[in-house]
Amino acid sequence: MSEDNPLRRALALPLHWQIAVALVLAALVAAPSSPETTLFGASLVGILDFFGGLFLNALKMIVVPLILASIIVGVRNMAGQDAFGRVGGKTIGFYIVTGFLAIFTGLLLVNVIGPGEGDAQAMRNALPDATETMGRVEGRSAADLVGIISRAIPPNIFVAAAEAQLLALIFVGVVFGYFMSRLSGPAGETLQNFWQGVHDVMILITMWIMRFAPIGVFALVGKTFIVSGFAVLGSLALFFVTVLAALAIHFAVWLPLLLRVVGGVRPAAYYGAILPAQLTAFSTASSSATLPVTINCAEQAGISRRATSFVLPLGATVNMDGTALYECVVVIFIAQVMGFELSFVQQFTVVLLALLTSIGVAGIPAASLVAITLILGAVGLPVEAVALVLAVDRVLDMCRTAVNVTSDLTVTALVARSEGEALPAVRRETSADAA
Repeated sequence: MSEDNPLRRALALPLHWQIAVALVLAALVAAPSSPETTLFGASLVGILDFFGGLFLNALKMIVVPLILASIIVGVRNMAGQDAFGRVGGKTIGFYIVTGFLAIFTGLLLVNVIGPGEGDAQAMRNALPDATETMGRVEGRSAADLVGIISRAIPPNIFVAAAEAQLLALIFVGVVFGYFMSRLSGPAGETLQNFWQGVHDVMILITMWIMRFAPIGVFALVGKTFIVSGFAVLGSLALFFVTVLAALAIHFAVWLPLLLRVVGGVRPAAYYGAILPAQLTAFSTASSSATLPVTINCAEQAGISRRATSFVLPLGATVNMDGTALYECVVVIFIAQVMGFELSFVQQFTVVLLALLTSIGVAGIPAASLVAITLILGAVGLPVEAVALVLAVDRVLDMCRTAVNVTSDLTVTALVARSEGEALPAVRRETSADAA
């Protein structure tokens, strides 16, 4: 193959550009297609679902061993230096700050734009049959939030691993890593080498899987656009734009501002380093499935494994800025459509519940639906009205997952910088550095 061969040049592109090209191609293929479109006699949706499923399954395959190994190694290293409590406190603190920033941004925009205050009657008439939705959330209550805490301590670690219960895996990893640091002699060294080896192998497998990311992204996004279609944005266009605008402000204003002011990091350089994780999160709509890529990108940006191995697995479970923002906007939007004016106290209740329900949301069946219906019930709105936003939920899910992962990586950089890590490749140059 000659050096100027177009295929060779395409494969030589950085991974994030390959994924970006795949996203554009997916939109171009989906635009003239429909769920009935066939290719060589086979359903186009079925073909895309097959290849997209393979890529997604490959990522999910390594989530459990990677989380366990990362948490155990990270906690073991921190516990040995008495840094575990300090780093944990910083991590939770930063996650709460970014979560509140996201929710208040969504709350401000949905009140200013008022996406549900237009032709509300037409939107109420267009309300889809809520039978399926209510079947998915029937019997849910505040007990589901309590269940998040109870699931954090699994009765059977093997069942928790098989079902990918991330909170349970994090709890077991923290306990195991802490007491492994108290084990001295050959046994402690053997365990340390074993789990470090598992972590390194998982990263290598991740890098191998990511070679096929452009194909997987093309298939996943293409299928979503074909099934959901572009016409669903009709009466929900203003709601769609409101959510996107709020996510964009959090993504392009608040998080970069925190990176620059608090962490002394150049946002453009850091975002460039983590772009593969952002694009993978968008295409898979899963923070958990993206976690291997997220960890790899953070390490490529110069963040130590000491920080990434603890902060990122925790963030993939409890830090859901985009999800919390979305929950807040949906509840206020539904109130506007129903002609229900929420008081300041009720809106503040929405803010608190959005933050609380977004924590551990990945561990709840029908996660976002359950969280939103709990908030709707708390402020006196009909829970079946959640069906109003189902038409555009999948596309918005992709967008808010990218924001979730970006927030995780932002907090990781902030924690790393607060612990004295240099990050020379992405750090903002000061006068002392220039001198």
